[in-house]
Amino acid sequence: MKKDLNTLLRELREIHSDFRLIPASEIVVGEWVRWKCRYGCRGYAKHLSCPPYTPAPEDTRKLLRGYDKALIVRFEDVKPNPDVPPHHLHHFLWDAIKKVSDTMFELERHTFLSGYYKAFAMDALPCSYCDPCIPEEEKVLDEVPKRFCRHQERMRPSMEACGIDVFATVRKVGYEAEIFLSPYQKITLFGLLLIE
Repeated sequence: MKKDLNTLLRELREIHSDFRLIPASEIVVGEWVRWKCRYGCRGYAKHLSCPPYTPAPEDTRKLLRGYDKALIVRFEDVKPNPDVPPHHLHHFLWDAIKKVSDTMFELERHTFLSGYYKAFAMDALPCSYCDPCIPEEEKVLDEVPKRFCRHQERMRPSMEACGIDVFATVRKVGYEAEIFLSPYQKITLFGLLLIE
């Protein structure tokens, strides 16, 4: 039996308290986002949760049309790994990204088990479950690379990997999102939980 949404939200706050509800129609998708992945991210084609292995923006728009609501989940004051140089951003934030992924998985799982069977989570930045990820091992990948993933049940794509403009979307619910200019500034990451 499907739980009342307010009951679900109260229960989800026990898993992670910092989130805001948004109409799914307010999620901003842009073609430019994946271009930034392709021509600006060192992680491009190195993680199964990132392009070119993730759905294209048009597929994301189609997906979002099947949902009424979403949660923007904020992870504030993320702690980097001080033993890793900041220019290796993925490893610099490794533990924090894994925390986001684990939390988003638990939020999705609880929502699903509460009767919202279409619940689907998206993470922030490249997946941090394996080091290295399958593509980094230089294995030849076919048209369905996700079948090689060691954590298929938990791995989710990042929002930006699917073309979601995270800055524009989180600002719609009143969260601040700033460009990461220094490894010494406060770091905030975001996840997304689609609910129907």
